[in-house]
Amino acid sequence: MIVAEQKPVAKILEMAAGAQTALVLGCGTCVTVCFAGGDKEAEILASALRMKARLDGRELDAAHLTVQRQCEWEYLDTAADRIRQADVVVSLGCGVGAQAIVERFPEARMVPGLDTRFYGLPTRHGVWEERCAGCGDCVLDYTDGICPVARCSKSLLNGPCGGSHDGKCEVDDAIPCAWHEIVERLTSRGELERLAEVHEPKNWRAARDGGPGRIVREDLVRDAQDGAGT
Repeated sequence: MIVAEQKPVAKILEMAAGAQTALVLGCGTCVTVCFAGGDKEAEILASALRMKARLDGRELDAAHLTVQRQCEWEYLDTAADRIRQADVVVSLGCGVGAQAIVERFPEARMVPGLDTRFYGLPTRHGVWEERCAGCGDCVLDYTDGICPVARCSKSLLNGPCGGSHDGKCEVDDAIPCAWHEIVERLTSRGELERLAEVHEPKNWRAARDGGPGRIVREDLVRDAQDGAGT
């Protein structure tokens, strides 16, 4: 899932300067799971914005609403009236959801309430760890299900580097060495020889080269005028 964390209230108020009404728009998927932007967080943030604004000597009428997914226009459309009525929309969605708001409602003023961090999973209650960098060229078959791009501090495709110690990364002893885990996993399966193959430097063109990524499934496209979220 996409993992994000909420910006400080003071920073959000600074970005929303001049607004008299605000809609804190939550998202009911990834950021709900990581307790950053669900309905509960949207309600608490709206209240905090009102109180902080009052302490700063200004009035801000901040309300909250949550849609199922900010990254799809059909769900954003359920909040269309509220979005258009607010002086500013505080998006508690990931960076994709925040941008979807301004694409769908060009007249809306939007400020991000979250910092999108990574694709990850909860390893224990209250802890989320990165597992995928969205590089566009998955190598999990070679490394037997452990991503060296996201989990190795150097994103090495041919490891380990020699700097790890006792299974920990030389960058920080709190970081497990991804290549140590890869070696241990393949050894336990009797397949360590798979790492004898030297891989060429990663082809990053699938990740960021040539501008924003785009995938088109011709078998699913219904109309040339269709948008991604319609």
